[in-house]
Amino acid sequence: MGKIIAIANQKGGVGKTTTAFNLGSCLAVDGKKVLLVDADPQANATSGLGVNSDEAEASVYECLVDGFPADKAVMPTCIDGLSIICSRIDLVGAEVELMNRKDRERSLQKVLEPIKENYDYILIDCSPSLGVITVNALTAADSVIIPVQAEYFALEGISQLLNTIRIIKSRLRPSLEIEGFLLTMYDARLRLANQIFEELKGHFGDMVFSTVIPRNIKLSESPSHGLPVILYDPESRGAIAYGQLSRELISRNRKKKI
Repeated sequence: MGKIIAIANQKGGVGKTTTAFNLGSCLAVDGKKVLLVDADPQANATSGLGVNSDEAEASVYECLVDGFPADKAVMPTCIDGLSIICSRIDLVGAEVELMNRKDRERSLQKVLEPIKENYDYILIDCSPSLGVITVNALTAADSVIIPVQAEYFALEGISQLLNTIRIIKSRLRPSLEIEGFLLTMYDARLRLANQIFEELKGHFGDMVFSTVIPRNIKLSESPSHGLPVILYDPESRGAIAYGQLSRELISRNRKKKI
């Protein structure tokens, strides 16, 4: 049975989407079968993998609103072992469409349940908001990766998300857990970046990934070429870091099973 991991932070610009498609790519390179669900109307994970959503039979919107079967919405990507259910701008409308539906928070859970066993990991790239779609993603997920930018207000910025996770655990998904906090845009030359890392570890201990994602121009460039960084520049610091994160995640989950 696969594991569903939401990648979430209500603050934009923290490396959430970058993490979603680069971690997914590296997990696939490491031999795992991975599905990326682009649950962000901006669809940056879709375009970042060079996928043309116009060629998809359906997107996340049709799966959520119309009950389109998830297995028929899956598209291949440029990475063997990594597939995607793409997003389009119309996903914005799903918030309104689902608003009056009974059990609306479980819509994505119902979409993914029939295909969960087909994958080792299903990664959900969440919108940088805490609306109905993100609540759906968290309710469908087994765990959450929270990217945290190495900046002054980093810890303050995640308090709202942690509160939402607590509410979802108590009302909708008791088994939901935090997979880990991931420090992104890290510059080891800056004292502040190191202080943020130590603060994170002080607050959350082992829940903080040992891997940190550096500021790296190749991570910024690769989406414009429709490639994950592992294909765009496999020797770059960004590619190496996401490779390390993939192995750390696999190792953590192997230990949990033991």
